[in-house]
Amino acid sequence: MSELITAELVDLGLSAETKEAAARSLAERMAALGRVTDLEGFLADVAAREAQMPTGLDGGIGIPHCRSAHVTEPTLAFGRSTSGIDFGAPDGPADLIFLIAAPAGGDADHLTILASLARHLMDEAFTGALRSATEPERAAALIRGDEPAAEATGSVKPAAAPAGAPAADGEAEAASPGAPAPQPCPAPEPTPFRIVAVTSCPTGIAHTYMAAESLEKAGQAAGVVVSVETQGSAGFKRLDPQLVADADGVIFAHDVEVRDKERFAGKPTVDVGVKAGINRPAELIAEVREKAERGGESVPARTAAPMDRGGDEGDGFGTRLRKWLMTGVSYMVPFVAAGGLLIALAFAIGGYTIDKAPSVAEHFVWTESTSWAALLFQVGGVAFGFLVPILAGFIAYGMADRPGLVPGFVGGAVALTVNAGFLGGLIAGLLAGAVVMAIQRVDIPPVLRGIMPVVVIPLFSSAIVGFLMFLVVGKPVAALQKALTDWLSGLSGANAIILGVILGLMMCFDLGGPLNKVAYAFAVGGLAHPNEGSLKVMAAVMAAGMVPPLAMALATTVRGRLFTRTERENGKAAWVLGASFITEGAIPFAAADPLRVIPSAMAGGAVTGALSMAFGCSLRAPHGGIFVVPLIGRPLLYLLAIAAGTAVTAALVILLKSLREKTSAARPDESKANVAA
Repeated sequence: MSELITAELVDLGLSAETKEAAARSLAERMAALGRVTDLEGFLADVAAREAQMPTGLDGGIGIPHCRSAHVTEPTLAFGRSTSGIDFGAPDGPADLIFLIAAPAGGDADHLTILASLARHLMDEAFTGALRSATEPERAAALIRGDEPAAEATGSVKPAAAPAGAPAADGEAEAASPGAPAPQPCPAPEPTPFRIVAVTSCPTGIAHTYMAAESLEKAGQAAGVVVSVETQGSAGFKRLDPQLVADADGVIFAHDVEVRDKERFAGKPTVDVGVKAGINRPAELIAEVREKAERGGESVPARTAAPMDRGGDEGDGFGTRLRKWLMTGVSYMVPFVAAGGLLIALAFAIGGYTIDKAPSVAEHFVWTESTSWAALLFQVGGVAFGFLVPILAGFIAYGMADRPGLVPGFVGGAVALTVNAGFLGGLIAGLLAGAVVMAIQRVDIPPVLRGIMPVVVIPLFSSAIVGFLMFLVVGKPVAALQKALTDWLSGLSGANAIILGVILGLMMCFDLGGPLNKVAYAFAVGGLAHPNEGSLKVMAAVMAAGMVPPLAMALATTVRGRLFTRTERENGKAAWVLGASFITEGAIPFAAADPLRVIPSAMAGGAVTGALSMAFGCSLRAPHGGIFVVPLIGRPLLYLLAIAAGTAVTAALVILLKSLREKTSAARPDESKANVAA
């Protein structure tokens, strides 16, 4: 951490009273040094992260942090509060505040900073030294590791006397003849229960890391050592094999296939969705401890049949199918974002005829905007061309691990060749995974096993999948894809409105979960062959996804007394999250009161989806948020649809919470709690 912090980034008299003011004060120091280029944009990113989960730690510590496009290099600022600031820690306000900023895409930097700082914060000498430091230079040196904490506090322990050296006076007296015999050493404390966990989600880092933090926090409270491997969209770093070998139990909190799952073979295992890791980590820890006491094992030791490793023993085919499909979608999303946004920008710059421009490899004029628009369109088109092969390849990967990649990609490419499109990619991925799994079950002579993964499986699986896609399923699926495309292009009237209602309900039911991703994937599939209907579908899906966080922000503003202090703070950040199409911004509210929040969100989403389709709004970008408004057809009506859905959800939440308040008014304790809130 040698260059992360300097004396200019230290405030030993932080006077801020709220976490927002504290973040602003420290961020201004970063901006003054040129490490943050847009202060307001960076603070919005900090608030968005804070809304996902409080960043307060036990022991008076707050660690607001985020990755942001407005950060030029990994930076750490430190403030020592004079009065304490509430960062949501169970034990009260924080006086040591660390603001961590990492550049967008700098996942490794971000996590390295957090991990290194966390190790320091476990040392009471380190935190004590920071609380007693009188100069910013001294505090910065402590955090960088240039100055040992023990030296800074003057609490260096005396070294033990070497063997044979004279004892001190008191020690000589204790060792003199006739003195009482030395007391036996106390028995060593029992080894704590050790758990290794894996968390993962289809698209964002939010769920993955929220689940990891929840499990680690619950483990500390239970006296359990929890080591988490986060398999997010930025990749993952494998747990130390020794940690896995020494573990007493395993927790999988995931919505996509766990990679290299065979590492955990033979361990008592709990296998759940990622939201369970966020909402009930203590229950999961108790469950895996109970399994360990019974001697249960849930991860099979063999690795030949990955389908058998797709989940717990109780997982049905439907559960495993969902995880396979979500694995493919999670790898496809970055290509959707890159290709779709490039194409949308191209249309915005060069107009809707830019798709007729000649190849930029043959004609490119540096000073013409149309040439740049053509470049963006053609690069985006290349990125979009990977959608179907990537989807098929990683569905097969989710089913059969690495051997499924080659036939999956081949099948996806064939799907494009025969115009089977998105549906063809889904089927090709499932076929490739199934073929590889079937080959893996064949009893192979030992002499051939060495060439199975590099020659036999790729050769036979690609040939079989290619045959099936070209000659058996390709043409029927292509016909179905064409029918779907024609149906979308001809959508009007009641049919369009009904589809808008269904998509709105799906987007708002699980707030970023599997149903939300299915609706998103359906809309993205239409963009591969855009027409008037598919562009309407994309607009409806993006609009509905903005409703839940915006509605919760509105509800906490209009009737704040119905919400806790933490929810009111989350409501402020939800404005930014909703405007940026981050549906997950409503998760804290849904987790605290699902029976009122989720139905209300679904109602508002249905209204927005229906109105967007009825108004004929269209969108060429595979993303929502206010920054794509210039790319929307009929933007004012689009915003009206979002506003209507937001109002409906906010009104329903306020109504349902008000009814609860009246119902509980007869119970004095609850009434007092509501007044305090």
